[in-house]
Amino acid sequence: MKKELCLVIPVYNESAAIKNVLQSWEDYLSRYSIDFDIHVYNDGSKDNTIDILTKEAQKYSNLFIHDKKNSGHGPTILLGYNENKDDYDWIFQIDSDNEMLPDDFIKLWSKRSDYDFLIGKRNHRVQSKARYMISRISRITVSLLFGKTIWDVNSPYRLMRTSAFRNIFPLIPANTLAPNIIISGFIGIKRLKFYETLVNHQCRTTGEVSIKKWKLFKFAVKAFWQTVWFRFTLKN
Repeated sequence: MKKELCLVIPVYNESAAIKNVLQSWEDYLSRYSIDFDIHVYNDGSKDNTIDILTKEAQKYSNLFIHDKKNSGHGPTILLGYNENKDDYDWIFQIDSDNEMLPDDFIKLWSKRSDYDFLIGKRNHRVQSKARYMISRISRITVSLLFGKTIWDVNSPYRLMRTSAFRNIFPLIPANTLAPNIIISGFIGIKRLKFYETLVNHQCRTTGEVSIKKWKLFKFAVKAFWQTVWFRFTLKN
């Protein structure tokens, strides 16, 4: 029998934050009596993240740990979507850096009956000029390739009805760096009903971003061409 909700959380070297992230989501969702599981995908962390996750899984019967070789954030969340799409009515993806807290989740959950896709637009987000430009280019690219869609196309605060996306997730190549951008594009193609609202975003207080400077630029270029290639192959 399906459960209501699956949280997919990718994690890489977040030993300082992951315990607090898991506890806050467990406490928050339990408060609303939601039937949920949390699936954490450890993407080959080099610190002691997996040790912390193993201990936390002993505390929560609805916490499942998937330890995998490093493949990157995008391929990891896509794996999580595909592995859980048949067992839950909804999938919610959130990152493990604690930049977006559970407090705003009810804004999405309370409106789920009317939409296929609900997303949090990051409010008060502080970005470097490089990340700001990448976000803007991503938004323009999705609009031109896929049509009218959401504003924050790569936000990691997204609630998806699995019946609407079950056949979409497998179409995206497993090595895609930014599958969330492509998924946002599908909303325009499939004319899915979506809802977008502001959610608070805070700067990370632990660890550091894994992609920056020249690596960030190369990532953005590759992700851009993957998105363009995918849209072209989809037409054919």
